[in-house]
Amino acid sequence: MRLAVLGSSVSWYVSDLRRAAGERHSVVCLPFSALSARLGTGLSPSFPCSEHRLETWDAVLVRSMPPGSLEQVVFRMDVLARLEQCGIPVINPPRALEAAIDKYLASAKLLAAGLRTPATIVCQSWEDAMAGYAQLGGDVVVKPLFGGEGRGILRVEDPALAQRVFKSLVQTGAVLYLQQFIPHAGFDIRLLVIGQRVLSVRRIHPTDWRTNVSLGARAEAFDADLRLRGIALRAAGALQAPLAGVDILPGRDGQHYLLEVNAVPGWRATAAALGVDVAALVWEYLEHAAGVA
Repeated sequence: MRLAVLGSSVSWYVSDLRRAAGERHSVVCLPFSALSARLGTGLSPSFPCSEHRLETWDAVLVRSMPPGSLEQVVFRMDVLARLEQCGIPVINPPRALEAAIDKYLASAKLLAAGLRTPATIVCQSWEDAMAGYAQLGGDVVVKPLFGGEGRGILRVEDPALAQRVFKSLVQTGAVLYLQQFIPHAGFDIRLLVIGQRVLSVRRIHPTDWRTNVSLGARAEAFDADLRLRGIALRAAGALQAPLAGVDILPGRDGQHYLLEVNAVPGWRATAAALGVDVAALVWEYLEHAAGVA
């Protein structure tokens, strides 16, 4: 099988995929910035990327979502969508990437699927944000609308600080995304969905309410029950992401809150905590998606 990976050439995940591929599969790593397209009278539809043509590969795996201008991001998603229409499996599909990277859209889709998320208010003025802050109980988590791995997330419990934070964000042109803070026991659950397979770990941070491994949390094996596995599959399905990292927070109130669905999920910590060759499982799914034995 020939796999094109859109990501960084120095990524650990690309190296892990190559390791797991052995002699059975070939992997080329390509940058998003090299994507291009050919179409029109006299030209066959094609998608050159560096020295390769993506339409000639068995599948395309998205391993990063680099920043870019609005035009660049829209064009990249358009190319992935056209590749799908040409019969090339793209994992994750552009519709899943677009939904997962937009926290408002993702939350709306998860709620529409009947899944529990923290109470959320999204607005564009500091005055509306202050009203939302009060409505959410004066203890909120402020997140960038686009972003991940815990970057740019703040917990705000003081009204004066809230006003300063909201005013500063408005000045940068940011959308204000506020979620009610959910008291918890210092850990959340990461469920890695690979097709219909679900792997689970518990992420614990002894000194920070944020439980991202990138911020110093540790991952340990966790045996998720059928209910949690079902939530993970429903969440991934709601965003149409066959490869997804689903984050669930057990609240002190006994409820489970769905925090996020990551459509470019890492698996390094999960593989280490469970002693599982996750890259090999990803290859199994890719073979199935591409119809390659």
